[in-house]
Amino acid sequence: MKDQVRLFNRELSWVEFNARVLEEALDRSNPPLERLKFISIVGSNFDEFFMVRVAAIKAAIRSGEAMPDAAGMTPEALLAAIGHRVRELTAKANECMANDILPELAGAGLVVLRPAAWTPSQMMNLGEFYRNRVVPTLTPLSVGHECGFPSTGNLRIHAAFLLEPDDGIGDPAGRRLAIVQVPHNVERFVPVASDDGTTRVALLDDIVLAFGHSLFPGYSARERILFKVTRDADIGVDEDRDDDFVAAMEEVLVNRQNSWPVCLAVSEGSAELRDMLRDAVGLSEGDVYGMAGQIDLRSFMELSQVKGFDSLRFPPAKPAETGAFSGERSVWDEILKRDILLHVPYESFSPVIRFVEEAAFDPAVLAIKMTLYRTSGDSPVVKALTAAARNGKQVTVVVELKARFDEARNIAWAGRLEQAGAIVVYGLARLKVHAKAILVIRREDDGSILRYAHLSTGNYNDRTARLYADLSLFTVNEAVCYDVGLFFNAITGVSDMREFRTIAVAPFGLKRRIISMIDREAERSTRENPGLIMAKMNALADVDVVEALYRASSRGVRVLLNVRGVCVLVPGVPGLSENVTVVSVVGRVLEHARAFHFRNGGAGETYLSSADWMPRNLDRRIELLFPVFDERARARVRDVLESYFRDTRKARVLMPSGEWRKAKPADGAEPFSAQDSLRQRAESLVAGVDEDSRDSLVVRRKP
Repeated sequence: MKDQVRLFNRELSWVEFNARVLEEALDRSNPPLERLKFISIVGSNFDEFFMVRVAAIKAAIRSGEAMPDAAGMTPEALLAAIGHRVRELTAKANECMANDILPELAGAGLVVLRPAAWTPSQMMNLGEFYRNRVVPTLTPLSVGHECGFPSTGNLRIHAAFLLEPDDGIGDPAGRRLAIVQVPHNVERFVPVASDDGTTRVALLDDIVLAFGHSLFPGYSARERILFKVTRDADIGVDEDRDDDFVAAMEEVLVNRQNSWPVCLAVSEGSAELRDMLRDAVGLSEGDVYGMAGQIDLRSFMELSQVKGFDSLRFPPAKPAETGAFSGERSVWDEILKRDILLHVPYESFSPVIRFVEEAAFDPAVLAIKMTLYRTSGDSPVVKALTAAARNGKQVTVVVELKARFDEARNIAWAGRLEQAGAIVVYGLARLKVHAKAILVIRREDDGSILRYAHLSTGNYNDRTARLYADLSLFTVNEAVCYDVGLFFNAITGVSDMREFRTIAVAPFGLKRRIISMIDREAERSTRENPGLIMAKMNALADVDVVEALYRASSRGVRVLLNVRGVCVLVPGVPGLSENVTVVSVVGRVLEHARAFHFRNGGAGETYLSSADWMPRNLDRRIELLFPVFDERARARVRDVLESYFRDTRKARVLMPSGEWRKAKPADGAEPFSAQDSLRQRAESLVAGVDEDSRDSLVVRRKP
């Protein structure tokens, strides 16, 4: 194909992922509050996208970089393409919410009242709420040439007023711009009294916009709108600071609030105010996003979680309690029997918590080593580690303070761990520690020392484990645990990474290992016995890996890729990628696991990893790739992988054109949902625990 591109643009691919999320909001078969949640996810994703990715593009333009990227797009062309598509999608989201979801919610008794629908009595009550509860928190700011434009922070909603003096008789010279920040510590959805049994709420920003002019006595509001400034959050920490790295990270959090502006979102109502705000912030017209509806879609996540409307959500799905840990035996006894695969949220995250808790209180446990990237605010894992340190265990925790947007939380609980006596290592300079690993060192009854490991594709976060699909492995495999011990020694001792026997570590060989396995598959592929690669990840953007996959495809290897988000690989191109299939599954559960299977000439190999196939993961982060040796666990991982390529309910298939098309069942076949099937499989696995394995303990020391 003469005009066929060789690579898709990474940023536009990310935008299209959000288009797939938005499709779930548009899907009337989903319950209305779930549809609202999908819209809020789109809003949150775009906020982060502009703070990080678009900010980087604008920084490149400011620095004079004009070279096309790997997909052939210059920064200016890319910025224009992003703006066009994001405007399309946000307009569609607002239209869906205003004309479909909110009316459906109202029909079910949950009413969001916009100002045009306020009755006189409701306006009076909301005015009283404003004067008593809101006014004390507000700070009116007049904008003049002599004082410049005040700080608006990052993602803070503001009301803007075009004021004119009451005695100015409409003289334009007397008009002034004034702004009021909508408080973020007052409820966003304000209850409105109802006598018909419905739940009615008004938006706080609507209330401030409606009554905020009262803060400027002697002036009348000629025009008014809401606005929000998104700023550059991709601010690097000074990693050469030897005095106090924590203080350096805290400075980053402060600087984000007043960094470079990236875009301006404004509500409808005043072209004059829109232009004044654009000029005051210092942005171009292409950076302004007019919203015919809500300027802050992400905040509707709060409304999607309102109590009392469970019938408007998916039926509750309780995770299955893993059968391997359901008995009275200790976690050590259970792991000694065999490697145990855990698949959240279909199975409960509780075995991971139990693993750390038992280690904290077991007198035979000598030491616990763990990486922590993101976790919940009241994390039971952190509590268990704190208890372990107080109980005299040697506790070493590698904390990644550079986990974007979780920095403040990580700083807080890292301090608590240090106070309890734990050894806290704040990652490595210029490399984020994104690996997920726990190593427990225990003295057994016979006096021998044994290592127990838990390795995961996802974070040690009990809350996201209810929503994110991740795979993890408990093992006492001697070779694997030995390598994990070396891994911890390397990242805490800042020593050279040694050659590992079973695992691979980025950026010290993981990428090389992946490409070598892809090339090996190509070398061993024959017409009679074609190779097979099945890979599941969140994103595929590393050009070297993509080129390796192209080579494999040209040698007849069947390449099945399940990529949730970004994919720069172009599938289905004759002579390049005709043997490559790319699917993306977007549904109730957020797909987060990274899993890989290589046929390897019949001697199949299966791996799990914390790393996506992206430059940042393979070149700029500490990541782990680890094998699954246990045959039952391997078979289960392969079953998980295969299910995504059978999905005809929530899967979209990537076309050579870049379009994502919904997968369709064969004629007469029932639609198949991978996520529904995996939930059913988890329940059946728990119900059918291997009773014959309960009678003996076998230490699996070698692969």
